[in-house]
Amino acid sequence: MIVGRCNPRAEQDGYDFFRGLEGPHMPPRAIISYDDTPGDHDALMLGRILADAGAELTLAYVRHCTHGDCSQELVEEQEAERLLQRGTEWFSGLRVDARVVVSPSTSDGLRQLAEQEDADIVVFGSDYRTAPGHVAPQRSTQALLDGGSAAVAIAPAGYHDRWSPRIHWIGVLAIPGDDATITTARALADSFGATLTRDEHHVDMLVVGSRLEAPTGRVMISAQAQNEIENATCPVLVMPRGVELDFPAVLAHAA
Repeated sequence: MIVGRCNPRAEQDGYDFFRGLEGPHMPPRAIISYDDTPGDHDALMLGRILADAGAELTLAYVRHCTHGDCSQELVEEQEAERLLQRGTEWFSGLRVDARVVVSPSTSDGLRQLAEQEDADIVVFGSDYRTAPGHVAPQRSTQALLDGGSAAVAIAPAGYHDRWSPRIHWIGVLAIPGDDATITTARALADSFGATLTRDEHHVDMLVVGSRLEAPTGRVMISAQAQNEIENATCPVLVMPRGVELDFPAVLAHAA
């Protein structure tokens, strides 16, 4: 249940983004899972990177219960909105929407929100026990890696502490014939002015495709992909089967 909203998304500027002659495309929508932990601060940084590539951002906080006492419920709602306000203030100069969701499960709440908002990506930080510079999915992240409808982006631990991360090299891990994942990786590379490579180990972002058995439009990863994610030292973007995202080429100046 979505129970609150703050900092509503402003009206669009009145233009569409285009790629070549293919017609207008809407920029990707990314939901950032946020409850003000260090790992969530890493997710903020990754969200900023995705915004630099043209993504629209929504900050989401999942509350796990409501109170029967109206006065206590009001206090909890206000605390949730203040928490999200602190998060949105980090994105100085960017339009960032915010949502409060009530669900017993973080992953279920984010899954519901992603479907209701027609979001393309859900962004997480790594598990709190992760060594700096490495990636490890949280439990809620892992749940969306097993059948979620939105792409899943995971920031390495400590990513928030890096000074202005740059994307020069983008790796891609996809099965033969997974043109959608390759197209998404290429769109990201074009947006950042980066180079696309099959070398997954020395890159600034890794785009991973779902396994062949995954239903179209769902995320399901192979054991090899799971291993590559857990060995990654850069942000990871895991794509649903057969889904491609188009990122506006807004950072051709990136260096």
